[in-house]
Amino acid sequence: MTVHAASDKTPVAKDGPSARKAPARGRGSGRTLRRLLRNPAAVAAAAFAALLAGVALLSPIITPHDPARQDLMLLLQPPSGEHWLGTDSLGRDNLSRLIEGSRVTLLAAVQAIALAVVLGFPAGLLAGFVGRRLDTVLNWLSDVLLSLPSLILALAIVGILGPGLTNAMIAVGITLAPRFFRVARGAAYSVRNETYVEACVALGFSTPRILFRHVLPNAAGPLLVQTTFALGLVVTAEASLSFLGLGARPPTASWGSMLRDAFDNIYGSAFPLFAPSLMIVLTIMAFSVLGDALRDAVGRQNRVGA
Repeated sequence: MTVHAASDKTPVAKDGPSARKAPARGRGSGRTLRRLLRNPAAVAAAAFAALLAGVALLSPIITPHDPARQDLMLLLQPPSGEHWLGTDSLGRDNLSRLIEGSRVTLLAAVQAIALAVVLGFPAGLLAGFVGRRLDTVLNWLSDVLLSLPSLILALAIVGILGPGLTNAMIAVGITLAPRFFRVARGAAYSVRNETYVEACVALGFSTPRILFRHVLPNAAGPLLVQTTFALGLVVTAEASLSFLGLGARPPTASWGSMLRDAFDNIYGSAFPLFAPSLMIVLTIMAFSVLGDALRDAVGRQNRVGA
């Protein structure tokens, strides 16, 4: 009688506990992207933001005229074949200045958001993960900054540093830093007692390594959402400061400075008000809609674990 030895290759149940692990981060990102693509408003907002970024990057090439060139014979001209959006009070082409203003807006957004993330995000991760007195002090400082009116605080900082786009965006970045601090602190606080974090601590991993390799990925989604909302705030702040003469310096064009020039000459022609106002409104709406869609997609991703 022949006895067949049992095979040592025991089949593993595909529906066992090991098969029900959380999906890879790449797959989760793909599902979030598909949810965004099913939202027509989000797609339109993203397309507008991409178009705006493209125009800003190509502005030196695609401007039909020199944005700083003055022609005193063409003051406050209505739209024509030569000047599609007319001219301003110094005879400069409004379309060219509007295109250059998109570049200024993009530059302002990069400067302000980068500074806000650098100041707020690492401090928030550290406060939420370490806790104790460090969390108390940093959270108190964040509350103090949040309690101050953002525009007034920005005006005070610009008054100290002096006018100019970079100084204005430093001011805006400082006012936005507490928002990123809160996002990072919440993300770090929510995972600091998780088993895998405690295991890293027990193995002797350094705090920076734990923060940036194990805690930071949990804050990537909220960081992206907060960045999108903050972009709309940067556009508003830059336009406001430039309108007051504290942002971009002449002859550099910005949407806020265009509004100021049009406002000062509103009795001569009201048409120059429309284009920069429309661009500011559309840009803020696009970032707001995109932020809402990202928040919904990332929130649902976290709820379903996909």
